[in-house]
Amino acid sequence: MTDAVFETNLSGLKLIHRGKVRDIYELDAERMLIVTTDRLSAFDVVLPDPIPGKGRVLTEISNFWFGRTGHVVPNHLDDAPVERYVTDPAERRLLRHRAIVVRRLKALPVEAVVRGYLIGSGWKDYQRTGEVCGVKLPAGLRIADRLPQPIFTPATKAAVGEHDENVSFERVAATIGAELAERMRRTALALYEFATRHALSRGIIIADTKFEFGVDGHGRLVLIDEALTPDSSRFWPVASYEPGRNPPSFDKQYVRDYLETLDWNKKAPGPRLPPEVIERTSRKYLEALELLTGE
Repeated sequence: MTDAVFETNLSGLKLIHRGKVRDIYELDAERMLIVTTDRLSAFDVVLPDPIPGKGRVLTEISNFWFGRTGHVVPNHLDDAPVERYVTDPAERRLLRHRAIVVRRLKALPVEAVVRGYLIGSGWKDYQRTGEVCGVKLPAGLRIADRLPQPIFTPATKAAVGEHDENVSFERVAATIGAELAERMRRTALALYEFATRHALSRGIIIADTKFEFGVDGHGRLVLIDEALTPDSSRFWPVASYEPGRNPPSFDKQYVRDYLETLDWNKKAPGPRLPPEVIERTSRKYLEALELLTGE
């Protein structure tokens, strides 16, 4: 876990996208290779220092959930092994536990965000308006309070360096169609409900999370990208959770909190991270993996 991978440049494969965390390669007309690097983004800026082992942790956690949520929604994983397309021994070692072969699907231009607790931008919206993304909530809620029931609060997907934008369900319906939007909402809520039960049994609260979906050639909804990881979710330890205060977390919130202490305008380029922040963040990702999966 000591060797960090900031970006990849695989021989013989066409790089078709380099995102905030993932490098995506074309394999053939039906498949892609997704490599999860150790890059870390905060406030939608990719930081210059990678977090060793982070990409492997994210891949293992996503695969854990992909293997357990097929009864809710199919996912993008393909049965083809990475070794079929990557023949160089050094590149195979580099990709071990951080690369997956997936089906090529039409990605929907919306992030499906589910919130079960009042925190982050949702807390700021609530303080101003009493609502979160247009969803009216009871008066008198505190920071980190559990919501009466999980709510669906979608967002538009931004390019690297740009900010996601919270949008109403009605806007999503107008963008992708009412029937597909409703399917996405029901599926995201069902995934969150299933995952929170398992996570609670392992000592983790999933305060909120975001999913990405695509559709296949038959119009079926498919879970893509990552699922219920410390990058796409807020994980809180049950043991130290206390409504009314911002809980400690297993995710990159620790890095965000550090960055908030700096004189930085939250625009690229991002600041360097001290070694102790990198090490502690790496440990937090590993702890989330061990608790969730028992591995």
